[in-house]
Amino acid sequence: QGGGSAVIDMENMDDTSGSSFEDMGEMHQRMKEEEEEEAEGDAGAAEEEDGEFLGMKGLRGQLGRQVADQMWQVGKRQASRAFSLYANIDILRPYFDVEPIQVRARLMESMIPVKMINFPQKIAGELYGPLMLVFTLVAILLHGMKTSDTIIREGTLMGTAIGTCFGYWLGVSSFIYFLAYLCNAQITMVQMLSLLGYGLFGHCITLFVTYNIHFHSLFYIFWLGVGGLSTLRMVAVLVSRTVGHTQRLILCGTLAALHMLFLLYLHFAYHKVVEGILDTLEGPNMPPFQRVARDIPVGSNAVLNTTAKATALTL
Repeated sequence: QGGGSAVIDMENMDDTSGSSFEDMGEMHQRMKEEEEEEAEGDAGAAEEEDGEFLGMKGLRGQLGRQVADQMWQVGKRQASRAFSLYANIDILRPYFDVEPIQVRARLMESMIPVKMINFPQKIAGELYGPLMLVFTLVAILLHGMKTSDTIIREGTLMGTAIGTCFGYWLGVSSFIYFLAYLCNAQITMVQMLSLLGYGLFGHCITLFVTYNIHFHSLFYIFWLGVGGLSTLRMVAVLVSRTVGHTQRLILCGTLAALHMLFLLYLHFAYHKVVEGILDTLEGPNMPPFQRVARDIPVGSNAVLNTTAKATALTL
């Protein structure tokens, strides 16, 4: 108690005046828990970042697949639409939707030239009648080839007939349509095909008669009469749809020349002239009976001499 006393009273000393092992342990435990919490927070943040990264990658992949799928569907629809456009038979149905009575009336009208050319004449925009006339012309031409014994060096008779008739119908129609476009004529390609197709009705009548009745004078009468009427019908229709005298002369003169010359070609090329051409190429035919000098054998002469001597002695 005195000034020089060195005794410390441990009972009066406060426990909170200094650090103890319990306090150090608690601090250590608290620091450890904080570190664990920080580590858990860092791990959670890393997981969240990884999840966000993976989510972005998955989203991008899903968007890519959707875009690719959409492009495939669009391309598929366009391809199917293009295929159906060319394969659908309904597109051609309006051009063949015609009654037989109408076809018969148009056949009769194709032989009657129109008189009124001051306004455009109506042209039927159908292809049933012209197509049937072309097939009829093929059959008649094939009949003429067979009756005249036509020999085709390359190909067949059927292929030659089909190529000739369809080639004229399509080729001349395209050429006249192009010429009409240059001459500013108001006509479409379908109308041109219909007009020229019905114009072959006169050719069918002329060839059918002249292939069975072999008179050239009769052919010229039908050529000028029946073929000329069908040609005049087409010329009159084109004149009514063309403006300008020069344009009319060029267009109608070309069509008339081609149409009439084609009828001449069908009559002479595959009918009787072919036989003369083949005879010229192969040489003249030998007559069925021809006398040829032959040598008589020696034995036959001896027999004749013996017979003559026996007859003389008997007499």
